Amino acid sequence: MANHQNHQNHPLTNGHNLSQVVVVMVPLPAQGHLNQLLHLSRLVSTYDIPVHYIAAATHNRQAKLRVHGWNPNSSTNIHFHDISVPPFPCPPPDPTAATNFPSHILPMIYATHHLRDPVREFLSELSSKARRVIVIYDSCMAAVVQDVACIQNAEAYPFHSVSAFATFLYLWEEMGKPLEEEAKRYIPDDVPSLEGCFTDDFLDFVFEQYQFKSIISGSLLNANWAIEKLYIELMERILPDKKSWAIGPFNPVELSEKKAPNDRHICLDWLDKQAPKSVIYVSFGTTIALTDKKIEELALGLEQSNQKFIWVLREADKGDVFGEVTKIELPKGYEERVRNIGIVVRDWAPQLEILGHPSTGGFLSHCGWNSCMESITMGVPIGAWPFHSDQPRNTVLITKVLKVGTVVRDWSRRDEVAVAATVAEGVKKLMASEEGNETRKRAEELGRAVRRSVAEGGGSRVEFDSFIAHITRS
Repeated sequence: MANHQNHQNHPLTNGHNLSQVVVVMVPLPAQGHLNQLLHLSRLVSTYDIPVHYIAAATHNRQAKLRVHGWNPNSSTNIHFHDISVPPFPCPPPDPTAATNFPSHILPMIYATHHLRDPVREFLSELSSKARRVIVIYDSCMAAVVQDVACIQNAEAYPFHSVSAFATFLYLWEEMGKPLEEEAKRYIPDDVPSLEGCFTDDFLDFVFEQYQFKSIISGSLLNANWAIEKLYIELMERILPDKKSWAIGPFNPVELSEKKAPNDRHICLDWLDKQAPKSVIYVSFGTTIALTDKKIEELALGLEQSNQKFIWVLREADKGDVFGEVTKIELPKGYEERVRNIGIVVRDWAPQLEILGHPSTGGFLSHCGWNSCMESITMGVPIGAWPFHSDQPRNTVLITKVLKVGTVVRDWSRRDEVAVAATVAEGVKKLMASEEGNETRKRAEELGRAVRRSVAEGGGSRVEFDSFIAHITRS
């Protein structure tokens, strides 16, 4: 596969037998988290290091089925381990809940407690065969991997799935704002608080993970020096005793075109027929549930904008994505009416390939970090519409710090219905205005810088090599 992030035949791996070091990935089983650690597995495996990816069977299946840009079944160095967990409730998403945070997947997250014993047994078994066992775990899975402390030749590295900006802000606030005067120079005045971003139940779960800080040997960030240099450096200064490596983006930065025609998604054929940079891609990720009224106004707004669009419209993921999915209804006759300007995708869309397509000129997004990284990597500007979690703060990073996006829906108005005129105006600003064109130029420039960073000698590549050298040290 043509790919800048191919680390094979790297000088670091030549002439050394690294097989005595093995890596174990322990993801949080929500889509954005499964996806990042699976992409990271690919990168680690290209250094000829065996990678073991551990999750419940349904979540391994989900991760493999939905990954884009490469085929996880083609790597002989990535091994999936299906862990049995007792059945957990999978309630439907609730678009009328008090916050937009996806509380309906909490039973699935709590069910991860059942992974602790099987993970401990697996690590113990590996430790007897390997010189060193490296456990890379989602920062929300510390309780599951806590027994690393009892295994002499094992080391644990939490992976932070959000931006360095959001991670730094969270740690900085928790620590009582050290380096306040200096830090404030790089933090916009109106960064939103975390109020409304999470539920108390989820915050309790996160705080529970912080009890296990003593197992940490260093941290990994899906961050990139070209994007977040200031915040990576600030984080290193407030946590000087813990080494962290900024090794993003994890997603492939170049995509293979070697696909059989029947393997190609129909929306890509539609994109082939559109003018360069003329299409806005609309997707709010896997956890957003909208009321019928919000969907109707969004639909009418896209129509009124008169901009070409691809809209991914699916029910939010349940804890098990292989159950029954409810089809979301659109206004009567809508899809027929817009067929000359837009296409509605109701299955799993190839997001990376859509963003990498020359006809795509913008991304109306919830600003989840996966989506932000993929959009930046492909040089596509973002129309920001945050809903929960780190998304409001990512919006600030994208629109005010990096200036590679515009705000379509302000976080402060999250409880109101965005009417069609607001949606249309936001889409036109990104796709058909002077401000949008300037934003697009900056996004393209930043995309080039990120792609350079993962090539030979680039900043991200050097960081990755440094991490690999550290975990394989003699």
